[in-house]
Amino acid sequence: MITLLPIHSLDLPDLQPDLQPYRTLRRPLDHQRQGIFVAEGEKVVRRLLESKLTVISLLVTPEWLTSIRLHLESRPEDVAVFLADKKLLESIVGFNLHQGIMAVARIPDPLPIDQVLDNCRSPYLLVAIDGLTNAENLGVLVRNCVAFGVQAIIVGETSSSPYLRRAVRNSMGTIFKLPVVHVTSLAQALTDMRQRFGIRSIATDPHATEERIEQVDLKSGCCLVFGSEGEGIRPNVLEACDERVAIPMQSNVDSLNVASASAVFLYEAYLQRIR
Repeated sequence: MITLLPIHSLDLPDLQPDLQPYRTLRRPLDHQRQGIFVAEGEKVVRRLLESKLTVISLLVTPEWLTSIRLHLESRPEDVAVFLADKKLLESIVGFNLHQGIMAVARIPDPLPIDQVLDNCRSPYLLVAIDGLTNAENLGVLVRNCVAFGVQAIIVGETSSSPYLRRAVRNSMGTIFKLPVVHVTSLAQALTDMRQRFGIRSIATDPHATEERIEQVDLKSGCCLVFGSEGEGIRPNVLEACDERVAIPMQSNVDSLNVASASAVFLYEAYLQRIR
């Protein structure tokens, strides 16, 4: 069900509260506090409309509405659709748009790890992030997770939300398919998963000397832990991990960024599990 709301000027006081998320795109933490996120671009919005998440509104040009109307009309909730030409859309959001299509939706409630694992097949493959605050890298990591069969992402207390606008954009909407678990102590969560579910925690550490990626068992239940590029994984989280693993590389390169490193580790896990 949709409610069409044509916009012909910025002088629309009655619609200002509903348009506010689109006018505050550079304040993503405000959106997070409100429990909402912004999706932008045709592929991301289309994947949002195909998901089970709650869609609040769209801001689109008439041309894009024609393209996605069937998806919109199949939604169970009433979605407000703000229609405007591309120039007016850009005036609303405050910058140039490559595509004239955006949406606002509700951030889904985080899931407890027990509920996530109840709906997953063993052997488990999870990812945890520690201190990862770069939204672009986080979005690419999420995309890698979905590509290589990760069943959930565990967001540590020092990491950013994967529902920040730039993270959603760089995930290309794949975040809508990935269960998210938020924890208040990542070190304790890793310990609990090992004790309760037998899930090994594997720290992806460029300084590890004990094991290299081709030597570690990624077929059995495990959680790969990724840290920030600057600081890496915090000491207390490293101590909670069962193994530390590095990617072998030339000595003139210290490390890969987390988006690239996650692709290497998760591809290795995927290969081990399909052999």
